[in-house]
Order: sequence, then structure tokens, then C-alpha cells
Amino acid sequence: MKKVIIIGAGPAGLTAGYELLKDEKEEYEVVILEESQDIGGISKTVKYNGNRMDIGGHRFFSKDTRVMSFWEELMPIQGTNSFDDEKLGREKPLKEGGPNPEKEDTVMLLRTRVSRIYYLKKFFDYPISLKLQTFTNMGLIRTIKAGFSYLKSIFMKKEETSLENFYINHFGKVLYSMFFEKYTEKLWGRHPKEISADWGAQRVKGVSIKAVIKDAFSKIFGRKNKDKVETSLIEQFWYPKYGPGQLWETLAEKIEEKGGKIQKGYFVKNINVENNKVKSVECIVDGKTEIIEGDIFISSMPVKDLVVGFKGEVIPKEITEIATGLPYVDFQTVGVLVNKLKLKNKTKMKTLGDIVPDCWIYVQEPEVEMLRLQIFNNWSPYLVKDAGNTVWIGLEYTCSEGDKYWNMSDKEFSEFAINELVSMGVIEKQDVIDSHRERIKKAYPAYFDTYEHMDKLIEYLNKYDNLYCVGRNGQHRYNNMDHSMATSFEAVKNIKEGVKEKDNIWNVNTDKEYHEEKMSN
Repeated sequence: MKKVIIIGAGPAGLTAGYELLKDEKEEYEVVILEESQDIGGISKTVKYNGNRMDIGGHRFFSKDTRVMSFWEELMPIQGTNSFDDEKLGREKPLKEGGPNPEKEDTVMLLRTRVSRIYYLKKFFDYPISLKLQTFTNMGLIRTIKAGFSYLKSIFMKKEETSLENFYINHFGKVLYSMFFEKYTEKLWGRHPKEISADWGAQRVKGVSIKAVIKDAFSKIFGRKNKDKVETSLIEQFWYPKYGPGQLWETLAEKIEEKGGKIQKGYFVKNINVENNKVKSVECIVDGKTEIIEGDIFISSMPVKDLVVGFKGEVIPKEITEIATGLPYVDFQTVGVLVNKLKLKNKTKMKTLGDIVPDCWIYVQEPEVEMLRLQIFNNWSPYLVKDAGNTVWIGLEYTCSEGDKYWNMSDKEFSEFAINELVSMGVIEKQDVIDSHRERIKKAYPAYFDTYEHMDKLIEYLNKYDNLYCVGRNGQHRYNNMDHSMATSFEAVKNIKEGVKEKDNIWNVNTDKEYHEEKMSN
């Protein structure tokens, strides 16, 4: 029996553990080491005073049918209406024989994707759509300038040496300046001209003015290619009744039922290597050091910390410098419970309390630090203790560990965030009932500084035959949940088939074909 040590109990680590254990014919002893006391990594669900917070907002949708099948196996699709759909008379394509979310907890809800941009104290569609309201919000002069700017970008392409040039090529300089430049700078703390175009290629996934025009005509003429529709334009998604953490907690239980071990509070400090193999990891547990040996190691810990923790061999200076120079952005979110929103629902969509229907709102107002706000009632009414009479929202910020925002007390930062909401006209301060703050270290791997040399680091890591790097932080790549899971699918496939090459693991979410076409196998 081979002993597999998995570092991290997030989507990638848990997926790898389950894939190794699900076939009872295979003989693997699986041990998952998790630094925190939580399951799901940044995809966890935070519980506070009867309400639940989704850290970052996680849509359960993928072009990879392996991932969709995996999710549905864990949590079947609802067969009857959820609380809010029933009350409002909203129709959904329910699954025949599926569970009733009013009576059962292990259920995946069908939710409508609504996300808009808040700019100039007005709502714009996200992604930008071609309709009268968009042009009215922008005004005649801005609209004309944006149109000519986009036409210029068609005929005068810039070399995509930066994220700035990537956006200008896809949207034109005027729309870039309006909807991407300041927002990106708030998100990363760097101007887009300093960030690699790779980030845009992975996160925007083919969305451009061309894609928007194509989508608009598809709606007008009733044509839609469901297999090749752009991810960011998908209008419906799955969502666990009690948030993303519920699914990962369910998966953790199944891993333990199959004999896997999940050990919380294990901080992996050092990785002992010898002759191109990992021999063991040194963990700090309750202030003591514990050495855990294994035959195979799957790491979803930050690749920066992984390399810095190598012991037993001399690590080339260049590799150490690349690893230590990899940047991350930290994250804070504040949950705010209010009696009502000041924003009016001017859409035709029915909602509880007639609140705006958005799952999240991208905040483009340059005078505030807030990046996005989530409305948890619209993700799932079951995230909110009293969804019929209160509104539970999440205010999202990026920062750097140790900066002035990170070092604020919970009360100070919550007050700061609430005041920004008031200044934007989203709420009245007297309507605030409660608030809760969460901080997440190394939430987003960033694409600047030594990232341009990442290929050299990958080449070095691949020389360790029994080490597999998976997930967002494990590959220093801004992956979604499905991409993180896919890296684990590939890693486990290689392990079971004895494949030495690891290109398939690192290439998840890099191939253009992956973005543009739905995978069927």
C-alpha cells in the first residue's frame, strides 16, 4: 500500500484524496494535512450568528463535465422549488426525483446568475451588453468615444506584453479606462501595465466586445450554441443549499468514510527531499514538530512556501529567488446584516423583499476601496437566518498582510466598509443590524514580480518524481474551483497510470481550447 500525503484540504486537496480512494481496488493510504481548522480553503463557508458567508462567491459551473458529474454525485440537483422560488412563483428546470430543499439539506440549488457593474452610481450589465440602458448610462459622448476606440483596437492591435494591452485589444482604450484600469489597480495594488497578460487570458476567458456582440445577436435571433457559450455569459449555475463549504465538508466526510485521514491544525513547515524525491514533511502541531513520511506527495500549499521549505538538498539560488519573489494578494470581507437596501430593484426579476437581484456587484466607483459586494440572499435564501425580512451582504477588499487595512481592528474595518456602502448609496447606516469580518492570507496568486520566470520553477519542481503540485496556490495560478479540481484529476490519473510527465497537470486552464469549448471527457 502506498502512502499519499496531501497538503491542504481545499478543493484540489480533497478532490485528489477522494479520487485516490473511490476505487476500492486501488491501495492507497491517504492523509490530508490542513493548517487551519476549516475545510474548503477559500471555498469554505463561514457561519456567524445564524447567517453564512461565502468567501468570494463561488458559482458551481464548469465546461468540464467530469467536474459537473463530481459535484452532482456529492449533492443532487433540487427536484422541487426552494423557499424563495416557491414564494415568488419563479420557475427552474428542476431535476425529476431530486431532493426537496425545504426538507433536505444535501441538495444543489439552481440559481440565476445576475451580476452587474456599479459605476457612476448606476448599474451596467456584467459583462457589458449592447442595449439602450448601457448607452444611456454612459451618455452620448462616452458612447461615441468608446465605439471609435474599439474600432481602433480592431485595426491597431497592441503586443500583449501586459494586462493593460490585453484589455485594450479586447475592449478598446475608453472602455478599458472606464471598467478595467482602476478596478484592476484596486484588486492587485498594481497598474495593469505592470501585470502579465496571462491573468486576463485565464480570467476573462474569451470575453470581449466581439463575444458580447455575438451573444446579443444569439438572443435576438434565438440561436445559442450551448456547448461553446462563454463561461462568463452563463446565466444559471448550481449552488449548495448552505454555501460552497457545505459541498467540501460533505466530500471530507466521504473521504473519511473510505478510510482517508484529514488532520487539522497541521502546519507544514519543511519538506525533506533527497535524490529527486520527497521523503517526508515536518509539521508544527500544537507547538511541537511531527515528521510524517510518505511515498507520494500532493501539494496545494503556496508554491512559494513549498520551495522555501525544501530541506536536504541545496536549492539553486535562482529557484529560491523566483519562489520567494512570487507575489500574493490578501483578502478581507465584511458581512453586513441590514433591514433593507437603499438600492431599488428596477429590473423585472422578482426577489424576496424586492431587493436588487444581483448575486454580486462589481464596484467601479474610484472613490471607494471596495471591489465587490455580494448579496447572499440571492445566492441561497438558506444562507440567511431571516431571508424574508433582512438582507445579508458581503463587502470584498484586497489588501496586503500588515498594511493599514489589514491591521485595523474588526470594529474599525467593519465601520470603514459600512461607511463606504453608505457613501455609494447602497444602504442607510441606521439600517445596519450586525457585521462580521474575515481575513484570508494569500487568497490570490498575482501575476507580476518573478512570475515571468514561473516556467523555470515548474521545470525544477517537476524533477521531484513523487511530488505533484495542484490547485490555485499549488500552481500559483488564479484558478477557479473547477480548474483546481481538474489539476487533481490529472495528478491522480498520472499516479495511477505511473506517468512520469506532468505537463498535463500544469496545462490545466492554459490551453485556449479549454476556455472556448466544453470538455466532454
